[in-house]
Amino acid sequence: MPDAPFRRRVPSAGAAALAAPFLVRAAQAQRPLGALPWQEGLTPVLVEEGVRFDLPGVAIGTAEYAEGPTGCNVFHFPEGAICEVDARGGSPYGLEVGTGVARELFAERRRAVVGAIGLVSGATIFDHVRRDTLVFPGQRLGAAAFRAARPGRFPVGARGAGSPASIGQIGSRRFRPEQGGQGCAVGKIGAATIGVFTVLNRLGGIFDRQGQLLRGFMVRETGQRRPLEHIMRHHPEELGLVQGTAGSDTTITAVIIDGAVPAWDLRQRGRQIHAAMAQAIRPFHTPLDGDALFALSTGRERLALPAAEVGSQLALDAVYSAIPG
Repeated sequence: MPDAPFRRRVPSAGAAALAAPFLVRAAQAQRPLGALPWQEGLTPVLVEEGVRFDLPGVAIGTAEYAEGPTGCNVFHFPEGAICEVDARGGSPYGLEVGTGVARELFAERRRAVVGAIGLVSGATIFDHVRRDTLVFPGQRLGAAAFRAARPGRFPVGARGAGSPASIGQIGSRRFRPEQGGQGCAVGKIGAATIGVFTVLNRLGGIFDRQGQLLRGFMVRETGQRRPLEHIMRHHPEELGLVQGTAGSDTTITAVIIDGAVPAWDLRQRGRQIHAAMAQAIRPFHTPLDGDALFALSTGRERLALPAAEVGSQLALDAVYSAIPG
């Protein structure tokens, strides 16, 4: 990492899970502030395998707690990056993993000079729907993922932040949610490379390019799937937890462009790519979702061609790669 002050923002974006607020409040009433016994003695497990690709300017680290299961991904940009955020859901969250990443950056640089302090942006999914533990990714897990960051790899499926993710979370007795996960897709546009990385923890279902429901809302007795609009129309009594689960459903996405893109242009391209994901995710950006997309530019050479169209198709590919086969 360069020792000189950065001229551009340097986010290390993490995606992970956070313990349920109501559970934390209940624990605080019985123990001193900060005493979380379910976090004691946990050992970060580093995920070394994953999809391989060539995307300059970024190193990615993934760490998990098997006791959750839960995990996080850290994207580190050693040479800096411009970052814009498109938050579309009605209930975005923060997370403790970012604190661990920030501490590692501070320790590595050994200086506190304005312009040289690494900035950390992050988002989280609420992943307690499919498990009964209180374990969440804290500072130690974020620090471990940061130290393990390497270029050119990303684990897909039920790994990292996507470990316990689910799709079709409506609290129904008849329609059960299915396994979610995380995915990625990397492609070229001219001389530039674009990578899209996403974590799916959805209220809505996942649809293929022909409009067929691919994942979510499975009938427990038959194994068939039904779109949410069908459930709302014919089985409204099954929408048990929807009204009380704001923020429990989230898609987190990072779009990384190996090219020089001005902030205003990057922001608009990110919005276009984020909107395109609604072809696969339905419904998307509801008041109950914490959907957020980080758009990042890492290159020095000006990107001459429009990247949003290519990025939109890669975003769909990333969504489908997250779904277990």
